[in-house]
Amino acid sequence: MPVPLLERITPQTQQPQSADVVIIGAGIAGTSAALFLAEAGLKVVVCEKGLVGAEQSSRNWGWVRQMGRDAAELPLTMRSLSLWRKLDETYGIDTGFRETGITYVARTRAEEKELTDWSKIGQAANLNSQVLGPKELEELLPGIAPRFRMALYTADDGRAEPGKAAPAIAGAAQKLGATFLEHCAVRGIETEAGKLSAIVTEHGPIKTSAAIVAAGAWSRLFLGNLGLNFPQLKVLGTAARVEGVSDVPTMAVGGGDFAFRETLDGAHFVALRNYNIAPLTPDHFRLFFDYLPVLMKSWRELNVRLTKMFFSELRVPRTWSLNEETPFEKVRILDPAPHMPFNIRALKTLKTAFPKFASAHITHNWAGIIDTTPDAVPAIGPIEQIPGLHIASGFSGHGFGIGPGAGELIAEIVRGVKPAVDPNPFRFDRFGKTQSPKLS
Repeated sequence: MPVPLLERITPQTQQPQSADVVIIGAGIAGTSAALFLAEAGLKVVVCEKGLVGAEQSSRNWGWVRQMGRDAAELPLTMRSLSLWRKLDETYGIDTGFRETGITYVARTRAEEKELTDWSKIGQAANLNSQVLGPKELEELLPGIAPRFRMALYTADDGRAEPGKAAPAIAGAAQKLGATFLEHCAVRGIETEAGKLSAIVTEHGPIKTSAAIVAAGAWSRLFLGNLGLNFPQLKVLGTAARVEGVSDVPTMAVGGGDFAFRETLDGAHFVALRNYNIAPLTPDHFRLFFDYLPVLMKSWRELNVRLTKMFFSELRVPRTWSLNEETPFEKVRILDPAPHMPFNIRALKTLKTAFPKFASAHITHNWAGIIDTTPDAVPAIGPIEQIPGLHIASGFSGHGFGIGPGAGELIAEIVRGVKPAVDPNPFRFDRFGKTQSPKLS
């Protein structure tokens, strides 16, 4: 089942024969791209193999942050936040966005150095981030335990509701003319003279000259069937919902081993920050050298484990024809089991950091699959090997907050207008090794 509180749209039931742009995947990036393309007057069709927003877009922490981003990603993140601020009012929707601020707290010298070093990146970008000492931190977050050395606070960061945002944005796009098809997996593409001419769903072709692969954790598999090597691995993120807490900060807060944010209904999402599980898959061996640098840098944060996912992915076909059932039709929604020890530990450490959480109890647990690239920066832009094909994927755990900005950027690229931010850091071809595409 999808994460609790996922809102639903009313999808269209008739697949159009043609479109100006077809979007493959209806997460936060795909729905945002549809919104901006439809607003520009293009005929847009979004094909979702499962339900709108049902995978990682509704399973993340709900943070909308600039702080802590890769320097290459920061301009797009700042642009995305400016879009979040006006989405609800502009389109008459409710994403749950609130500009509450976000604070990172440091207990150890290593954590202090990490935040202090990043504050220089924020200053260079004119970001509204402040370094706080223990006394200032206590004033900002009353009730926090006196165990933290310093904090980094960004007042204009915020939070939104993962279960509401993508469906709300999709609904706004529908009002502007976009078509959303659920339970409609895309099997592949067709080309004419080397250029994209159609995408082919399980229900038949849609003629188009432009398509966007925004399929999250499925993007590598989809592109691989086209003969394209997109380096992307899966990471399991686990979170929980807790209740029984009052009089705690409304902003999102993260420490070395905990993170939380308040929900609209007064509950809290809790997670074990800086700890993720990397289920070993065959792609880990295929992409070992691509990911070796990041593995050497971040190995303490990853728990690489041999699970049944390794054996299940061994059985997944890597190639198929357009008239065959695909893996996307066999697994409509990725719904992995949560890693309960992480959620239990997160709440335990949070109770130590904020004694006001002492009476908190877990009501829901869930997990999601995060799609990661070797440099933890997404790919957003054209795929040069197949003119007309584009990508918006590999968000590496940053996709929710950056989603509207990413959707706007890929929409601008597809339309051929000057982007609001420099797209160069997100080029697909920066990964180097790409295979020759299989063209029909």
